[in-house]
Amino acid sequence: MTPKLILASTSPFRKTLLEKFNISFLVASPNVNETAYDNETAHALVERLSIEKSKAIKDKFDSGIIIGSDQVALFKDKILGKPHTKDKAIKQLSSFSGQKVTFLTGLALYNIETNKVISTVEQYQVQFRDLTPKQINTYLNIEQPFNCAGSFKSEGLGVCLFERFIGDDPNSLIGLPLIALNRLLLEWDIDILDHQK
Repeated sequence: MTPKLILASTSPFRKTLLEKFNISFLVASPNVNETAYDNETAHALVERLSIEKSKAIKDKFDSGIIIGSDQVALFKDKILGKPHTKDKAIKQLSSFSGQKVTFLTGLALYNIETNKVISTVEQYQVQFRDLTPKQINTYLNIEQPFNCAGSFKSEGLGVCLFERFIGDDPNSLIGLPLIALNRLLLEWDIDILDHQK
């Protein structure tokens, strides 16, 4: 019997990524406060939030495995916020020119019936190419990524800002590391290839 998978996320990008597995799943909103604790590292933050998201909706279902995920972007060891304005976005992207930005993506699986959770944090980096003010302005005018951490959408035109990707799974960059997800499911003897639609 195919296990019931539930994605605890409102992100359309995470939903699209999980659809690559070609299995049925449900989606529910976790409603978790994402504020970092005092002195909490970025690694600890994304792991904690992914676990909290996976547990936040457990009372809505009688069984199944809930997938929680959270992501932060880091530049020079500081968590990147959302710019909200074009001026701040220009500053962010200008500072990234020729530099690396690191993404940490937390992933957690919570089994409702056994009350067990497993989690991991995946790292992925993007190397920005050298960007001119005109290129930055053109990009921001077209995509307007002012509600995106780091001022870019890697799943859109933002890919033109990069020189290369560094990491194991490019899906991590969009918010759901599928290779790690498959690995965690296998730890619980769930093989996606055995549960195709």
